[in-house]
Amino acid sequence: MNVHLVTLGCARNEVDSEELAARLEAGGFRLVDDAEEADTVMVNTCGFVEQAKKDSIDTLIEASELKGEGRAKAVVAVGCMAERYGKELADSLPEADAVLGFDDYTDIAGRLQTILAGGHHEAHVPRDRRSLLPLTPVARSAAAGGVAIPGHGTAHLTDLPEGLAPVSGPRTLRKRLGNSPYAPLKIASGCDRRCAFCAIPRFRGSYLSRAASDVVEEARWLVDHGVKEVFLVSENSSSYGKDLGDLRALEKLLGDLSAVDGLDWIRVSYLQPAELRPSLVEAMVSTDKVVPYFDLSFQHASGSVLRRMRRFGDAESFLGLIDSVRTLAPQAGIRSNVIAGFPGETEADVETLKQFLIDARLDVVGVFGYSDEDETEALGLSDHVDPDEVEARAATISDLAAELCAQRAEDRIGEVLTVLVESVDGGEVTGRAEHQGPEVDGTTTVVGPRAEVGEFVLAAVTASDGVDLIAEPVGS
Repeated sequence: MNVHLVTLGCARNEVDSEELAARLEAGGFRLVDDAEEADTVMVNTCGFVEQAKKDSIDTLIEASELKGEGRAKAVVAVGCMAERYGKELADSLPEADAVLGFDDYTDIAGRLQTILAGGHHEAHVPRDRRSLLPLTPVARSAAAGGVAIPGHGTAHLTDLPEGLAPVSGPRTLRKRLGNSPYAPLKIASGCDRRCAFCAIPRFRGSYLSRAASDVVEEARWLVDHGVKEVFLVSENSSSYGKDLGDLRALEKLLGDLSAVDGLDWIRVSYLQPAELRPSLVEAMVSTDKVVPYFDLSFQHASGSVLRRMRRFGDAESFLGLIDSVRTLAPQAGIRSNVIAGFPGETEADVETLKQFLIDARLDVVGVFGYSDEDETEALGLSDHVDPDEVEARAATISDLAAELCAQRAEDRIGEVLTVLVESVDGGEVTGRAEHQGPEVDGTTTVVGPRAEVGEFVLAAVTASDGVDLIAEPVGS
């Protein structure tokens, strides 16, 4: 039986999809790239914000149309939105033949076989997954064995199909779904923070770090499957190790990963500014193979807005952090996300945010207009900004951010960069430099070199187009 797997949302979901793919193949299913050849279309949904949920629903409805046109017999929802809403989603979306939560992942093949045989799956009633692990972080590892945690799959099996695991050592429960020279690598799941706008901890659970040995073994497996760069992902990477009793665990992990033969780049994502210790900054700019790239979740720059968000910091402290990074690594890439129109945000707060962006000179800024999310504290806050005003503020900040990031890219003209090649078209190769994260941070196109996907090209920047760079090879 054939399965077509669609992945929506973030890089963490990509890891989860590759675990699902491994479990499905181990259970007798075959993964296919063409949805029209599939008996089942499985959609790994995103449930973060309103637009992501809409995209997930639209994708499920579109997939359901195949049931009347081809061989498809079932459309199944998995992922964050499926976990977050469960039975409610199943009742409101008849186009989906089943809604499966995280607890179904360990027997995903069996669930799918039942559905294809005409059986009924009763969708779960969502629960706060933070209650599944102990409140005390250091007690969580011992209790995690009985909890389904996507992306933490390590199989102790001897009969996994060829290509799903290394021939020796801990067996990685993952199947690559593409051939990109980079891959996300999950180092932790869940979150212990209580940001007022975010529902992720409820459906992803409490923070749980993966054992460093499992992360390193999976990195080796990825290298064996053509990966040159690993992109370390989690809900909050700067908390890695807090439940392992070692606040410097991430620095040590970076060193362990650096020793993996065949791995060229290590990139860290999702860092909380309030948790970014000087020792971690130093490790990120001094450890061999770790690229100077800082994904800092600022969310705003006004101290009063941040406090309402249940976050820490202000424009001054954030600028100090940025200066400390650039003192050690002047060419470092720094990106962030900000929210416009949070309840209680004033015009003065907007001006504070705008001035911060001007002063910070970030490489990439993602701008989101605030929207109410179920079961979040912000839903009940006073002084909600009118939705039309939220949209207007978000548009203003987006326009400013686009201009500033384009200027930052233009400032890189003349720099010599190392570019990881991701595609080749005639005489042009396109990839990413060390300061560019995958998919959302722009690309660098190098004109003229002979190169293949997965190779590294040394190039001098000659022009920019928005956040994208154009370069010419050097030393050839």
